Amino acid sequence: MSREGNACIVGSYVVTVAMLVMCSSAFATDETKPADLVERIRAAQPVAVAVDPAQSPVLRVEVAREAQAAGELATARVTNTGRDAVAVREIVLFDVAHGLAPDTRMYGEGLQMLAQTAGTISSPEDVGEYPDRSHYRLPEPEGFRRVYSLLLLEPIGAPQLLAAFTSCRRFVGAFDVSPQRLRAVIDGEGLVLAPGATWELEPLLLRTGPGHGALLDGLAREIARVHPRTSYPAPPAGWCSWYCFGPKVTAQDVLDNLAAMERGFPDLRFVQIDDGYQPTMGDWLDTGPGFGGKPVQEILAEIRRRGREPAIWVAPFVASPDSRVLREHPDWFVHGDDDKPMPSDRVMFGGWRLGPWYVLDTTRADVRAHLESVFRTMREEWGVRYFKLDATFWGMMHGGRRADATRTRVEAYRLGMEAIRRGAGDDAYILGCNHPIWPSLGLIDGSRSSLDIERNWRSVSRTGRENLLRAWQNGTLWWNDPDTLVQTGLPANEARFHATLVWATGGAMLAGDDLSRLPESAGDIVRALSRPTGVAARFQDLALEYGVVSLGDSIERHVVFNWGEIPMRRTIVVEGAVRARDAWTGSELVVSEGLIEIPEISPRSAVSIEILRARSK
Repeated sequence: MSREGNACIVGSYVVTVAMLVMCSSAFATDETKPADLVERIRAAQPVAVAVDPAQSPVLRVEVAREAQAAGELATARVTNTGRDAVAVREIVLFDVAHGLAPDTRMYGEGLQMLAQTAGTISSPEDVGEYPDRSHYRLPEPEGFRRVYSLLLLEPIGAPQLLAAFTSCRRFVGAFDVSPQRLRAVIDGEGLVLAPGATWELEPLLLRTGPGHGALLDGLAREIARVHPRTSYPAPPAGWCSWYCFGPKVTAQDVLDNLAAMERGFPDLRFVQIDDGYQPTMGDWLDTGPGFGGKPVQEILAEIRRRGREPAIWVAPFVASPDSRVLREHPDWFVHGDDDKPMPSDRVMFGGWRLGPWYVLDTTRADVRAHLESVFRTMREEWGVRYFKLDATFWGMMHGGRRADATRTRVEAYRLGMEAIRRGAGDDAYILGCNHPIWPSLGLIDGSRSSLDIERNWRSVSRTGRENLLRAWQNGTLWWNDPDTLVQTGLPANEARFHATLVWATGGAMLAGDDLSRLPESAGDIVRALSRPTGVAARFQDLALEYGVVSLGDSIERHVVFNWGEIPMRRTIVVEGAVRARDAWTGSELVVSEGLIEIPEISPRSAVSIEILRARSK
């Protein structure tokens, strides 16, 4: 029996006939094995495709391959060998028949935070609510499901295959999956490659292995070699206004929760004012109506005076139609073919309120100076060192015209984020939200890993999967932010499931309930989660039922999630002399011959078991 960390799990649903779920099985023999698929990919001939197909032959693609354990790292470059400039549509690194069984499970990242794909290669499923192809209107080849930057394939009974781009400095990489074929492409965006010029493309990693936990850990290390994690030391803990007050938050709401934090939540450090302080999108330094006409700076100063740290929400790259910044500086924005600022709903989602949004052109030096100035003001004059940056995906909106036509969308976005960092300071905490995932590498301290939480099971389960599928990123790429912990408005079992899941991400913990009205039992859960571990659970497969959090030589947490509608039981296998207890109730659990029996886990619930072992001498 294979083991993830020091344990494995077996078990069955509570039905008449028990079902044994093993952690590994014999390799499949009837379909293509992932190692064979890797060889097929290596043999594929990469090609570059010009906007004008007649020019494609002059584009030469070369690939340098670095052999690695159980895989390789391939770095491609494309050169224009002709005499004329060529607009490049895309570079196809490989396009092969994969030969995998239709029930091969898959996981793929989205270009933006709200999109992820799971299911099987014959029946892909959207994990998030807002897919790239529909909500953000990104193109997808007919007959394929397109995922971005990362693809994980899990054939039944065979090793798993990971394919991923290990950097995102200039270009967007994607994978196209169909029941028969697999492609890897890099978007050329129609940019012009001059005669004799060469583009260095993003490296592509291919690896196989028995468990996706180890594969994803290895990917995170490869990415961090190119895009090191920022130096922010630990995931933050605090309170967020949005999930109890929304955009109508008032100064009194904030003060009431600040007082509650003082009374009973000593480890909650940050007070995040999440929207509602500004008059409209884009005019971030102006006074809005939400605080009785008083500048938000007054409440920020009060937060600091009372020993907490203020945090603020900003959507830095967008502006509403009625904003002063758009009215006074129309030249600062991405333009359409009519040579006027282009509303984003012309090419993608136009924004969730006060829209349609217009998008700042961050290829312009004056726009970058503006962003730097806004965030320097917030830091130096407002005393803010925690910035939740929302809607940052708009900073790399496709379509429209930017001032510098030689820049890719990734470069435009990264230029804008670098300007924000200069203003906010290297020691500030910058949280990316509704952001492009891979293009944010190395730029942000925290990364939201799911859609907003709502107080219902559909949201708890969907955002839960989003968060756990990205848990491997925590602590190596950035600190994950699983969105807020909510403990009101949910049945007890679902509240326990949600709390266990937030803890299992190892990331930031912001309370989302009104702390001034929080029942004591819910307050106990908030306090228990107020010191994030920084360590995420590691899962063996995409079922995401069982994970292990290793907290050092002497302590582990084992988490088991029942995503279903009937009770289930589980047996956890442990090694050596250990003690076990329920992490929520503190009750001791029986360990017999290396087994811990969990007789019943209620539907839509979870258990968290703490394993204590003797310290090694």
